[in-house]
Amino acid sequence: MTETLANTELISLPEIVATDEDVIAYLRYSHKIAEYAVLAERNAFILNICQQFNLTVTDEELQTAGDAFRLEHKLLGVSETLAWLQQQRITVDDWSKGIRLELLTKKLKEYLFGDAVDDHYLSNRQNYQRVALSQILVSDLTEAQKVTYAIQESNESFCALALEYSKGKQSKQNGGFVGVRFLSELMPEIAQAISQAKEGDAIGPIHTKLGYHILRIEKCFPAEFSESREQVLESLFQRWLQANTTSNSLNEHHL
Repeated sequence: MTETLANTELISLPEIVATDEDVIAYLRYSHKIAEYAVLAERNAFILNICQQFNLTVTDEELQTAGDAFRLEHKLLGVSETLAWLQQQRITVDDWSKGIRLELLTKKLKEYLFGDAVDDHYLSNRQNYQRVALSQILVSDLTEAQKVTYAIQESNESFCALALEYSKGKQSKQNGGFVGVRFLSELMPEIAQAISQAKEGDAIGPIHTKLGYHILRIEKCFPAEFSESREQVLESLFQRWLQANTTSNSLNEHHL
């Protein structure tokens, strides 16, 4: 056996570089292409709407954004930038298109909601309380009750139970943690259940169309508009996108 392994180590294999077609084929047979197709369709939709509203990006804006990107990613010279592009397997044109799309998306958000965001926030202040959430998502009520009992009565580790039971990809990978969310971003059933909860509270099971949720409030953040304007704008924009695009995939980002 040892000799076989030693001989294997001596085999010289040619370098294999996947083509773009290989990458697309991988997404297809690994059943991931639909997930990325949704994102591509949304980008195409955004570009189309920007064209209808005559929203454009100037060369100066593109240059400024490119410089900021390089500074953020420590691409301080031509050689570092070219090495990064090669590592990402993209061209300068690909990179520029990505920056242009990001700038157009920001302009579209402001065009649609910039004037209304302040009034919207003041009228819905309670919805913009933020909470850091952990979740265990299961499909069966009996299993959900079992997990809830283990947390509330037996004080078992939420993280360990999430790793063992959660059917949600994000929560399973992160030991239950699914991020910081505005109450307005959550499903109504969940938002209502946690609106009066305190840090450390475990809540559930809560039934939604995704299954049964067992939640824990990791931290509550007060609503501060000066720190949250971009998030409020993003929340309005994402709801608008969901209402105006046909591809709506259900995932844990939309609890």
